[in-house]
Amino acid sequence: MRDFKRETAALIAALPGMADAGIDEAAAFGILERPSDSAMGDYAFPCFRLAKAFRKSPNAIAEDIAGALPGGLFDKVENVNAYVNVFIRKDLLCAEVASAVRRDGDRYGGSQSGAGRRVIVEYSSPNIAKPFHIGHIRSTVIGSAIGNILEFLGYEVVRINHLGDYGTQFGKLITAYRRFGSREEVEKAPIQTLLRYYVEFHAKAETDPSLEEEARAAFAALERGEAEERALWEWFRAESLKEFTVVYGMLGIRFDSYAGESFYSDKMGRVMDELEQDGLLEESDGARIVDLDAYGLGKALITKRDGSTLYITRDVAAAVYRKEEYDFSKNIYVVASQQDLHFKQWIKIVELMGYDWASDCIHVPFGLVSLKDSVMSTRTGNVVFLEDVLTNAVEKTKEIIAEKGVLTDHAEETARQIGIGAVIFQELHNNRIKDYVFDWDKVLNFEGETGPYVQYSYARAASLLRKGAEDAAGAGGAESQDGAIDPSYLTGGAAYALAKLIYDLPGVVAEAGERYEPSLITRHVTDIAQAFSGFYHDEHILTANAEERRAKLALADCARQAIKNSLALLGVEVPERM
Repeated sequence: MRDFKRETAALIAALPGMADAGIDEAAAFGILERPSDSAMGDYAFPCFRLAKAFRKSPNAIAEDIAGALPGGLFDKVENVNAYVNVFIRKDLLCAEVASAVRRDGDRYGGSQSGAGRRVIVEYSSPNIAKPFHIGHIRSTVIGSAIGNILEFLGYEVVRINHLGDYGTQFGKLITAYRRFGSREEVEKAPIQTLLRYYVEFHAKAETDPSLEEEARAAFAALERGEAEERALWEWFRAESLKEFTVVYGMLGIRFDSYAGESFYSDKMGRVMDELEQDGLLEESDGARIVDLDAYGLGKALITKRDGSTLYITRDVAAAVYRKEEYDFSKNIYVVASQQDLHFKQWIKIVELMGYDWASDCIHVPFGLVSLKDSVMSTRTGNVVFLEDVLTNAVEKTKEIIAEKGVLTDHAEETARQIGIGAVIFQELHNNRIKDYVFDWDKVLNFEGETGPYVQYSYARAASLLRKGAEDAAGAGGAESQDGAIDPSYLTGGAAYALAKLIYDLPGVVAEAGERYEPSLITRHVTDIAQAFSGFYHDEHILTANAEERRAKLALADCARQAIKNSLALLGVEVPERM
């Protein structure tokens, strides 16, 4: 697709005196800005930095540049104070959008900038034998969207679910099961029962410290591979995965690997040996640490006094394994911001071990979820199950479909797409780093800037295109969208505003990939949906003039495709009828 910003930069750089002032095409491109007010143009070139080279005021330089820029690319060029404001020809931009979307289809907005490079994205990573609650949705949908975006940019993406299937909590669970559990209870309701055991363990441990000692001993036995502890752990893991798979299926989430913490249990010996050989390990009260005080990162605990390993040991082992197994260009971890120190510590340890790829390990943090009226905790059992959230969203949508009398032959499927789409969209609407409070009313509110609103815009565009095709067929013609259009019919305010947003989509996707920020796409597709609504209401689309109708339907089809592609990156499906 034509890059009008770069073409503008080239024209500016070619003006007399620009080379002597140090302004080549790349420099001009970097200086060009996008005005916040579209009335100030499509791009603006500030002239302050040229004052010394040209020995003129920035205002005078802007006036000279505005008068010297050649025509052909612009509807208008004007200088406002020290800025040169350029207005790209509306017909050129609209024709380019129609051509590019028609050509690229489901790939519109993507690129091959990441071709030939492999990226690992680790996300979701729930703990085995604990409920898949609303707190897990952030890592799950943010990580999935990042994976989708990077694939759309041409990267080969390996999606890893680093299950929390190892650690002292399993010693606690094994102890709880032995003390007051039963196989019959677990088989009847696995996750709910295991959660109850976990909560009961912590309640009893407050008055019976022997439970903690017994739990530590049970985990140590698990690490040694003792048969009974190993069998219980495998059973808990299998039962948990059954429930996780149901939730992932509802969300449309996929993984290439479920290699969790336990996968690296036989790979930590090598890490310990390397740390020892590199002189990084120190003794501290019977435990072993890596002292990172010199880097402002404190002391990293590598093994406890009983010799058992910790998260940090396993993360180092996992990173080494992944580099050797996948030869990644980036190793991305979508994990809550509260783990920031942990990631800084183990990545610094990998660097100190002499691995130059340590800087390719990237922690992508996100804000935490809290409950409206209380603190969420698996230890107390105060959680909101994610499956319940998704199920309730679908049921609420069914009620709305019935109340509004929506005509559809696929009410169940439509309700699923809209209900689950609403939950995912809301999660991805705000900047990922922001904390937020889970509120049932907000999650299930479909008004305003929501997923259902954007989905409805897609369905409205699809309906408009069907109606256009029916009208053309009834008139004995065919409303083909395969040929060129007359873009002069798309130069009105509402049409051009919509075309510009569609034109900007590839840049937004690229920025979202660079910043690992899906909310950029969520907000942009909301803008496209709102602009389409303005176009739909302000323009007479199905006119008697065949050329005008053809051009306007082509723009509607571009909006439909842009919305579909954007929502697909977020993991939200689109219903054809709403």
